[in-house]
Amino acid sequence: MPIKPIPDGYSAVTPYLIIKGAVQAIDFYRRIFGARERMRIPGPGGAVMHAEIEVGGSLIMLADEFPQMGAVSPQTLGGSSVFLHLYVPDADAMFAAAIAAGAKSEQPMENKFYGDRSGTLLDPFGHRWTLAMHVEDVSPEEIGRRMAAMEKSC
Repeated sequence: MPIKPIPDGYSAVTPYLIIKGAVQAIDFYRRIFGARERMRIPGPGGAVMHAEIEVGGSLIMLADEFPQMGAVSPQTLGGSSVFLHLYVPDADAMFAAAIAAGAKSEQPMENKFYGDRSGTLLDPFGHRWTLAMHVEDVSPEEIGRRMAAMEKSC
């Protein structure tokens, strides 16, 4: 039997987060986002060399930062241009729980013109998450009309 180029349980594209404080981040993601830890490879001094968590059926890989290897966290870089978009059944409740656990609101929860209710937060480790739930099916044409009306009012 030939070896599969993409192993079972993995997808072709997987986010890989570099975190200052990976052990604490795994706990935060478990408590707030319902993450399930799939594996962890310990490193020197209690660091996490590699870990895998599953959030809502999606895999996220992560590790502690190792600057000597070019792996640095958003905190070391002074920010990140990457957002993680997470659809959940109750985005309002999860958003409130994340804020209560130390995340910072960057955009409050609100209904969007394209049919989602969402808000964006910065987790305590420097990663941005948009928490969302789909609340309305909107056609591409209607999205265009709503966006045009929104731009006129700005």
